[in-house]
Amino acid sequence: MNYENKKTDKSQLPNYNSLAAALVDLFGTSVAITQTDRLSGGDINKAYGLTLNTGDKIFMKANAKSNAAFFTSEAAGLQAIAATKAIKTPEILCTGTDDGEDVGYSFLLLKFIKSASPRKDYWEIFARELATMHKADTSAIVKGFGFSQDNFLGANPQINTQTTKWIDFFRENRLAPQFKKADSYFTPEDRTKITKLLDNLDRFLVEPENPSLLHGDLWAGNVMCGPDGKAMLIDPATYIGHREADLAMTELFGGFPPSFYDAYREAFPLQSGYEDRHDLYNLYQLLNHLNLFGPTYLGPVLSIVGEYV
Repeated sequence: MNYENKKTDKSQLPNYNSLAAALVDLFGTSVAITQTDRLSGGDINKAYGLTLNTGDKIFMKANAKSNAAFFTSEAAGLQAIAATKAIKTPEILCTGTDDGEDVGYSFLLLKFIKSASPRKDYWEIFARELATMHKADTSAIVKGFGFSQDNFLGANPQINTQTTKWIDFFRENRLAPQFKKADSYFTPEDRTKITKLLDNLDRFLVEPENPSLLHGDLWAGNVMCGPDGKAMLIDPATYIGHREADLAMTELFGGFPPSFYDAYREAFPLQSGYEDRHDLYNLYQLLNHLNLFGPTYLGPVLSIVGEYV
């Protein structure tokens, strides 16, 4: 049985209490795993390619059973992106947990993607599709900024409590929690500057023309080339925010080619002054890296704080 022919309620993503139950429901009672391949990539979850006796192949992400929220929140983000019909994401099959033979685990099952060579206009198409996603109406998700649930940026919790103003959201749910978590790294002088920055955030940021659905962790490692040669978004940390935060993230670790940014600006021109704000958006990403990986990121964090205070 091919899972593309299996009728499921896409608005209610199924969640199972065992991998075996999930496979039977998706592929039929005679299903069996004939081969399990450990896949590379990612430092938080384990990844596997599962080959089934039906001829199907699926992608499985796994983690400790206690981290099941990693996958339910990721699935919710992928669903939100897919619902815009702007850019492709992997097809979600289900989430679940399993007690296992030795230790319990949680899992996310996705359709296995066979990557192809990028089209010649890969970056331009990607930019236009991302712009279309950023233009999509988000009012059915939240009224304002935030998301329907909290999720994760890497392994760190990401707070998505709804606010009506973007600058309030970025202060209260992005910068302030990360600064608090990283407090032991800062001197009294640093803390004074941080407080000043948070108190004066409206001097540096602007409200968007419209709230946008964001990928939330948009760097090259979270984009893959699909079988049609076009970009697919994976591993989101989705929320409703200012699209500048997504664009800034693309520039943080090497950046995308100039053709991507030219095409994006043509499709959806940026508000004036973006170049003066993008480091402030990436302060959130760097703080998260500081809290995940340690003091290597302290210098870049303090450098950005110093730009604005």
